[in-house]
Amino acid sequence: MKLLFKQRFFSWLDSYDIYYEDGSVAYTVKGQLSWGHRLNVSDSAGNHVATLQERVFTFMPKFEIYLGDEYMGCISRKWTWFKPQYSIDFNGWSVEGSIFEWDYTIFGGDGAPVAAISKELFNFTDTYVIDVADGQNALMALMFVLAIDAEKCSRD
Repeated sequence: MKLLFKQRFFSWLDSYDIYYEDGSVAYTVKGQLSWGHRLNVSDSAGNHVATLQERVFTFMPKFEIYLGDEYMGCISRKWTWFKPQYSIDFNGWSVEGSIFEWDYTIFGGDGAPVAAISKELFNFTDTYVIDVADGQNALMALMFVLAIDAEKCSRD
């Protein structure tokens, strides 16, 4: 299953549209004014399904993920010099990325790929393709991509 992650061109806060391969809307992501990044995810019917909340006052950026109101886990950036590395506290998942931060792979606890994320170049806004091995993991994979993008935007 593939999802297309597109940042909206004109928006005051972080705002994204997530599409299925056939072009239909899968999720809508809207930023909320708060301390740190806060992103609310809605399904195609407009129902709130998840929230990404940045923890403030931490040494390295850390983002908490909630499905509905239930805490699911977090992702935090590790201290490294060159290659970006993140620590995921969810189901034994891990993530590895390229030095340019355009391509990532999320691995399950068994080492099998859960999702492959690649950035499409030559677009006006951030656009990523999220290729998820199992459709049941699509929303969680999306949440981690949102966290990595938010962390990168905070640095830039």
